[in-house]
Amino acid sequence: MTDSPARKTRVALIFGGRSGEHSISAATAAGVMKAIDREAYDVLPIGISREGEWVLASGDGSQWQLGGASLPEITTESGTAIESLAEAGPVDVVFPLLHGPYGEDGTIQGLLELAGVPYVGAGVLASAVGMDKQYMKLVFAGHGLPVAPYVVVKPREWEQRPSRVIDRVQAELVFPVFVKPARAGSSLGVTRVDDLTGLADAIEEARYHDPKVLVEQGVDGREIECAVLGGRGGAAPRASVPGEIVVDHDADVFYDFDAKYAASSTARTEAPADLPDDVAERVRELAVEAFEAIGAEGLSRVDVFVTSAGDVILNEINTMPGFTPISMYSKMWEATGVPYTELVSELIELARERPTGLR
Repeated sequence: MTDSPARKTRVALIFGGRSGEHSISAATAAGVMKAIDREAYDVLPIGISREGEWVLASGDGSQWQLGGASLPEITTESGTAIESLAEAGPVDVVFPLLHGPYGEDGTIQGLLELAGVPYVGAGVLASAVGMDKQYMKLVFAGHGLPVAPYVVVKPREWEQRPSRVIDRVQAELVFPVFVKPARAGSSLGVTRVDDLTGLADAIEEARYHDPKVLVEQGVDGREIECAVLGGRGGAAPRASVPGEIVVDHDADVFYDFDAKYAASSTARTEAPADLPDDVAERVRELAVEAFEAIGAEGLSRVDVFVTSAGDVILNEINTMPGFTPISMYSKMWEATGVPYTELVSELIELARERPTGLR
């Protein structure tokens, strides 16, 4: 009698979702589906439409890659509609490739915790803190980490006393400032404002994506990123070499949604970034400190500013960063010696060794 072969680990990729980053999430799933080690893992692709409908997706994911005439979209025509994860059959680990609200913010993490299903990435609290830039900065500052000045614009205050908001920004910050939704990513709704005349319109633009808004002090420095990966068996998190996205435009143009994803974008990535050794090491140290400050797990991308004096200031942490083969997170690890397929496998194995529940 021969032994039956060991069953492959069944991995559910959940992507799409109800946030403004729906299409980027689908593109991330396309990259993972193409690269995942099929000798080790069975893949179960589950898309979520913008209306919140769950679909057992068909195809190899190529239909969701970026670069076509339009951004990819998950609809009920993308596969077979299902009512719950249970309808998809047994799952060993979930890889939630969701960006933004309703996925990256602790919501699906809470669902998976309740179901007792292992999953890739940060837990409920870390996901929620990482998604909300106000509380992210409060946690960073509470751990003594450097952050730039900012003003929080809450819905009631803006709707009832907008002049008070304008006065606070003028009193506490120096132009230029960046106005952004408090709980969104991919630079959606972000506007650079150089004087008071554009501030109100910029706040309204950000409020289209989130009723709570942050106005952040502009920092005169380079935007540098660093990828963090959880450690195995209780080991410390690991940081990649830093990377930099260089936008070949006028200096006043920042790295917005179009610069990231438009086919005509002239932005390019450099990994490793051209930094002095001591500054690069400080970026890596600060990235790990930010990761641990919010209690992140699995993966995160930490974005910082490096000033001309060599000071490093935290901008934000992304607990489920863009994860296509050409995303900065993947490219920084590739430059550090961890290729994309190996990175996907490492994240799945990190999730498998971590229990759900309190830890």
